[in-house]
Amino acid sequence: MKEKVVLAYSGGLDTSVILKWLCEKGFDVIAYVANVGQKDDFVAIKEKALKTGASKVYVEDLRREFVTDYIFTALLGNAMYEGRYLLGTAIARPLIAKRQVEIAEKEGAQYVAHGATGKGNDQVRFELTYAALNPNLKVISPWKDPEFLAKFKGRTDLINYAMEKGIPIKVSKKRPYSEDENLMHISHEAGKLEDPAHIPDEDVFTWTVSPKDAPDEETLLEIHFENGIPVKVVNLKDGTEKTDPLELFEYLNEVGAKNGVGRLDMVENRFIGIKSRGVYETPGATILWIAHRDLEGITMDKEVMHLRDMLAPKFAELIYNGFWFSPEMEFLLAAFRKAQENVTGKVTVSIYKGNVMPVARYSPYSLYNPELSSMDVEGGFDATDSKGFINIHALRLKVHQLVKKGYQR
Repeated sequence: MKEKVVLAYSGGLDTSVILKWLCEKGFDVIAYVANVGQKDDFVAIKEKALKTGASKVYVEDLRREFVTDYIFTALLGNAMYEGRYLLGTAIARPLIAKRQVEIAEKEGAQYVAHGATGKGNDQVRFELTYAALNPNLKVISPWKDPEFLAKFKGRTDLINYAMEKGIPIKVSKKRPYSEDENLMHISHEAGKLEDPAHIPDEDVFTWTVSPKDAPDEETLLEIHFENGIPVKVVNLKDGTEKTDPLELFEYLNEVGAKNGVGRLDMVENRFIGIKSRGVYETPGATILWIAHRDLEGITMDKEVMHLRDMLAPKFAELIYNGFWFSPEMEFLLAAFRKAQENVTGKVTVSIYKGNVMPVARYSPYSLYNPELSSMDVEGGFDATDSKGFINIHALRLKVHQLVKKGYQR
């Protein structure tokens, strides 16, 4: 009886060749296709997998779970890798790998396989998730397998093998970039973009219009949160209202994209130590992250916010590096969920030519006291108390200077 392997399958050249290669090595290959919002023909992908040799194909719609359990969870900690990247690819990988493990367990498979390269982050994200959720599963990673690498030294070898085995290859002109698309973002790498001094051509961008070409008209959105989670979006101009999590996020993508929101061009540090340039389009999440942070401004205690902000870079790093299912992630999420208990209310954002600007906010748990903050009203605050407050904090500075001058003498 053949050993079973569940292959994370996209329908592209690499995973199609891997599928056939695994079949020829004697495996019973079950192809698994994750729908996380990419614009693919899943019927055609399933048909291609079966023709290539898969004994069974799972096409799993993970979009709603992606939004509620992954994107919104990352939002709780304002996850942003190296202060800029909203982690669209990294957030999707643990979900994809988790479902792959579940299918392997259901099918009684001994192996899981993926097509991630040996230079990138995804190999780590997939394999750490496999290890965390089912350490008994064996992993086949062809792009780290000496036998596979000896046979396939580059794209030409893959194409020749596909043609020899009758694997359909798209004849349409391929975009000269390596791209990853899901509900949260689309990323663009490689090609001309490998030169960090090269300014991206406008045709790189497939989701968003250029801010220069965006409508010369403001869009006002009112975004509602409960315990840090988005629950409703209202367009204050045309009355459009979305409360379903998936529809809400798709609507934010739509509004953001047509207004040129969410473009990012950066050089980042991959987990394995290589620097990589990525060009990203993340319209909906950009709007949410800005609105959420603004609501925290009136609802979160100062010290709680500052502690959370100290932990946020580590949170983003854990997501980027593939440690979603780790003890340290459980620890951080417990703290972040506690910190979000009063992050309830609404924020109005003005969206205009690539910009997202909070212009109003309200919360029933607001810590903002107009009378205490007013420059015109005392509001029970005794200004003379500030003298002692400053003196206490100045003491340490005075001592430091006296000691410093003593050393100099």
